[in-house]
Amino acid sequence: MKILILGSGGREHALAWKLSHADSNRVVICAPGNPGCAQIGPCYTPADSSPAAILNLAERLGVDVTVVGPEAPLVAGVVDHFTSHGQTIIGPTRAAAQLEGSKLFTKAFLERHAIPTAKAVKCASRPEAADALHSFPAPLVLKTDGLAAGKGVIIAQTSAEARAGLATLPEAPLLVEEFLVGEEVSFIAYVRNGRAIPLAPSQDHKTIYDGDQGPNTGGMGAYCDSRILTPAQTQEVLDTIIEPTVRGMEREGNPYSGFLYAGLMMTADGPRVLEYNARLGDPETQAILHKMVSDFLATLIDGTEPKWRAEPSVCIVLAAHGYPGTVRTGDPIAGLDAVQCEVFHAGTKNAGGQIATNGGRVFGVTNRGATLAEAIANTYREAHKIHFDGMQMRSDIGAKGLKRW
Repeated sequence: MKILILGSGGREHALAWKLSHADSNRVVICAPGNPGCAQIGPCYTPADSSPAAILNLAERLGVDVTVVGPEAPLVAGVVDHFTSHGQTIIGPTRAAAQLEGSKLFTKAFLERHAIPTAKAVKCASRPEAADALHSFPAPLVLKTDGLAAGKGVIIAQTSAEARAGLATLPEAPLLVEEFLVGEEVSFIAYVRNGRAIPLAPSQDHKTIYDGDQGPNTGGMGAYCDSRILTPAQTQEVLDTIIEPTVRGMEREGNPYSGFLYAGLMMTADGPRVLEYNARLGDPETQAILHKMVSDFLATLIDGTEPKWRAEPSVCIVLAAHGYPGTVRTGDPIAGLDAVQCEVFHAGTKNAGGQIATNGGRVFGVTNRGATLAEAIANTYREAHKIHFDGMQMRSDIGAKGLKRW
């Protein structure tokens, strides 16, 4: 079987790693992939990023199933294009991917279907958003509509900070939201034929600095531990959020398939939706797939319930100089050969036989342990073996879990 994975980051390297393990006869192809993906299978670059060019590549390679990693191809309609040509592909249609592609669409959808979420004011422009800042007491949240690679959100502690933050957001529709208090959880389900199959819960760490300080990033690390949610909480999320979303999309003529990622706040009044993504999270994927013991392809194709290790898994992101702002690339990387756990490439390139930085998030170092404390210690021990100039790494990935248990 030939499997094509679209994307070039740590999530895609983790998918290639996981999908190649269960059967040595599988050929895993990445487009465009990265140097880590290339250690697993061939990498190809489509003629351009259009759905037509991607389909042309898949047909030329004789691919059996395609798994979409990032959000941009989904919003561009790659699933629609593949299915109209009889090709098997994992992901939502362009219309269903609006759950990630438009925060205003999602907020209106959640409100229509009485799915618990933060109160918000929808604004057509920055001046309108400035007028709406008085709608909620500080702290408050600003969100820009459209795709923003996980960075289109500002949590403002004061009204003055909110006004300053508005000036940094693009001139586009915005949401001004109430600030919710609680524990954040990444809850990802795989939706197939109207059935939602939950993956193990995880927790992302969005900001660049320890203690949830500094600007948001695409994610500086994650841990996956079954204790993040109790069985009762998992069922509550399925009953009040995931399944109503799947049913609502079906009723509105946009049936959902593929990965449905709910960024949740577990408040004192129950779970609330912060955002939806139409794909697997990154770096959550690295920790989740590392904890999974079953064949992931069986889940994707047949809807088989995944099986999990008891041990927690931790992913620590090593980021480049300047991230999440202007990123410096081309810094040589040392120490990879000494690492004794999985290192998922995210922003790397092969520069004359030397692996060098080539993006904001460079690696996701991923390991496990008998306890969360041991998993964290094991992962940091290996992460510290890698070196490149300007390397950034949070030192508190998983610390909230240690305080809880």
